[in-house]
Amino acid sequence: MRIFSFTTFTQFIPPAGNLTLKDQFIPVIASFFCIAAVTISSNYLSSVFQSILPTLILLSSMGSSVVILLLVPHSPLAQPWSFFAGHLVSAFVGIICALYVTPFWVACALAVSGSIFAMLGLRCLHPPCAGTTLVPVIGGTPFISLGYHFLIPVLCNVLVMLMMVLIVNRWLLKRDYPQSFKVIIPADENSLSKQDVQNALKSGSEFVDVNLNKLHELLLTAEQQKLKRLHGKTTCSEIMTTGISSVEYGTEVETAWQIMYTKKLKAMPVIDKAQRVVGIITRADFFKFVNLSPYDNFQEKLRAFIRRTPYVTTKKPEVIGHIMTKQVVVLSGNTSITDLIILFSAQGHQQIPIINAEKRLIGMVYQSNLITALSQLMQLAVQTKP
Repeated sequence: MRIFSFTTFTQFIPPAGNLTLKDQFIPVIASFFCIAAVTISSNYLSSVFQSILPTLILLSSMGSSVVILLLVPHSPLAQPWSFFAGHLVSAFVGIICALYVTPFWVACALAVSGSIFAMLGLRCLHPPCAGTTLVPVIGGTPFISLGYHFLIPVLCNVLVMLMMVLIVNRWLLKRDYPQSFKVIIPADENSLSKQDVQNALKSGSEFVDVNLNKLHELLLTAEQQKLKRLHGKTTCSEIMTTGISSVEYGTEVETAWQIMYTKKLKAMPVIDKAQRVVGIITRADFFKFVNLSPYDNFQEKLRAFIRRTPYVTTKKPEVIGHIMTKQVVVLSGNTSITDLIILFSAQGHQQIPIINAEKRLIGMVYQSNLITALSQLMQLAVQTKP
């Protein structure tokens, strides 16, 4: 019986990551400059404080840290607090063990386990710090003579490295670093929320090396990719309503209201002379200009606002451009309807104007259009299923 084969061996090799050539090349070059900067600054520090630091102290654990900080920046292990506090508290534990603990093997073991305990308590777990804590213990007499002054070069190493990493991640690679650990706000109740992800993580007992926000983002992206796989061939132009009513920026408020009231519309796009969307007008946009006191009649107030002022001067908006909502989401006709699902379900939109390649209005997609389309696709999938 064959115990070992090449296939058995390859199954333990991790799959290739999703880093682009740019995301691989820049960290490789940046690691050179990061370590160079740490070395130069440490050398300068030892020359300035020669009486306290007679020799250059460069932490070998900086080499491990730079890999985590530049290549897995979204990990909780790679955040500035984990890196900064982890190295300092580990160095402190290490020097205490070097000064006061014997025999040697106990000092080494206690330094590592003590640093891990401290990092877990302070929520600053950073694996290379277990190497930092061993430096004063293994270094022997030179480091024991330094005592707590050992923390000075450690602080120098950490600050210079952190400054370099922030420059590379934020300015060169345009990454969201450091990651935000904001309070979780539930998303739409029908979609996957961060609270769902957090509860799933709590059900396991192992440490997951990914930021909760990033994991939630990846799962939502996976959901969207699934929708595109199932319904991605259907576009907005196939389900939109054409021949819709619209108004221009200078259309009078009274005229626009008559159109919406007569055709029982809840919203209309506002366009310019070139048929490009410049805003959207909803019934709520009319109502927000009606100021009511407890004893006012709403219909009378609304009628007074809508009716055109017959005089040269006016104290209220007279054209749609003055009351419309300027921030309007539009989609091109060849956009997949999966993008509509996100806009309607998670962001609360009720209708989306559709434009062509010249950015001119060609139709509108309402929630009813999307529901009808998805229903037809589901029926078709059931009919064609073997």
